[in-house]
Amino acid sequence: MRRTASPLSLILLGLGVFLLVLAPMLVWYVEPRAAVNPIDIDTTAVYRGTGSYFDTDAVETLHDQRITVTQQVRGNVEDSEKSGRAVWDVTTAVDTDKSLPAADPHDALEFFLNRWVTDRRTNQPVHCCQENPYFEGDSYLKFPFDVHKRSYTWWDNSLGDTVVLHYAGTRKIQGYRGYRFTGSVSPTKIGTRLVPGAIVGQQNKPQVLAEEWYSNHGVQLVVDQRTGRVLYAQVGPRRTLRAPGSAKDAVVLLDSRKLAFTTATQKDQVKQAKTESGRLRMVGRTLPVGAAVAGFVLAAVGVVLVVRGRKGRHRPDKGGTSPAQLTK
Repeated sequence: MRRTASPLSLILLGLGVFLLVLAPMLVWYVEPRAAVNPIDIDTTAVYRGTGSYFDTDAVETLHDQRITVTQQVRGNVEDSEKSGRAVWDVTTAVDTDKSLPAADPHDALEFFLNRWVTDRRTNQPVHCCQENPYFEGDSYLKFPFDVHKRSYTWWDNSLGDTVVLHYAGTRKIQGYRGYRFTGSVSPTKIGTRLVPGAIVGQQNKPQVLAEEWYSNHGVQLVVDQRTGRVLYAQVGPRRTLRAPGSAKDAVVLLDSRKLAFTTATQKDQVKQAKTESGRLRMVGRTLPVGAAVAGFVLAAVGVVLVVRGRKGRHRPDKGGTSPAQLTK
């Protein structure tokens, strides 16, 4: 008579094998597809600090003034879906107390409108979809997923070039630990500007093509290791004008040793990082480990039940009459 395993043992064995197959699929297939830059992003980061700026009304540089930088990032869903890229429109306004609250962002001390286009998985820049400006580097508004303890190239919009940021250990932001990266920018000529000669010390000339110089006292970014989200940002921009060919700054347009995320922005960034990192951890670690352990246990129990069931059905009946007794 043909012997078969019990339905329960087969169910347990099949479920165990399924979970064992599911575990690596979550790590190798599902998690990489979950770790992508969003296309429906809508966030605002605020930097604040004190410094100097050139007041065009007073025609002089004012010192020890509060400076606020507001950066809003909005994903262009339509263009993102068409291109398959992450298309983010970024507005940046630099304000003093004089221009806040701003009824019109163009009343700000400085106002920029940019478009950042990246590969959703690698975070590398993609040059399409009316990007502005043309930029390079590993990071700008965020770092790539799965940040490593190495140097990264960060795009500095004021410089119009990349800056190397070096890994500098870890730092807790609002109780949440992230990777810290630091760097700086030496004085660099970034362009020219037509201004009255008197502004740059050339009173005998009505207008001169002054040189615009930029440097950064120090850049410090603290990022979430798993998602690459920036938890804390600190910059120290300095922009000046020089007379043509001069080696000395004639006037300060903007100078602050520290413009940093406000406490509210830090808390918001940490909250979002915890949520996003938790989801990726669940898909990439918690669920795979749980599936592997449960799958191993269920498969082992199923195999044991199958083996025992078959042995039990093949065991001879000890209470019956042997063939030898029947022939006597």
